[in-house]
Amino acid sequence: MARAITHLLTGGLIVMATAIPARTANAQDVKLTIVNPQGLHDPTPNGYSTAVIAPSGGRVAYISGQGGQDSTGALSPDFAAQVEQAYANLGTALEALGAKPDQVAKLTVFVVDHDMSKLGVLTETVKKMFGDALPAQTLVPVPKLAIDPMLFEVEAVVVLQ
Repeated sequence: MARAITHLLTGGLIVMATAIPARTANAQDVKLTIVNPQGLHDPTPNGYSTAVIAPSGGRVAYISGQGGQDSTGALSPDFAAQVEQAYANLGTALEALGAKPDQVAKLTVFVVDHDMSKLGVLTETVKKMFGDALPAQTLVPVPKLAIDPMLFEVEAVVVLQ
């Protein structure tokens, strides 16, 4: 028997749904465990956690890199504006999955020509979005991204249930 497959493309996010009834994630379904061991430097002032444990049986979604383009594709030349828009785009992708920021287990961020002056912008934006539920995170300095004016990109691993 053929299964109906629907694709939804949202800013690089592909969601595939089959004829199996979908279950939306919510706060009661998912509780990530944040681990910041005492023997390591406390990363929370920098906006991330050392490790995050997903609950047994959780479904995992991978959100493609979200850049700072708005819904029209416009891209500000300002780093802080791109970071803010990229995290707004990540929020939209999470909503499309029926997920909340506290279900994000891991972020990978890519920063063009990274220097310490950019770290404050990143930390402030992450803390604003995630509060105390800081995901594990890796920052990767890069010389350029897919589109020349892009200065920042964020991808996420999300636990849905």
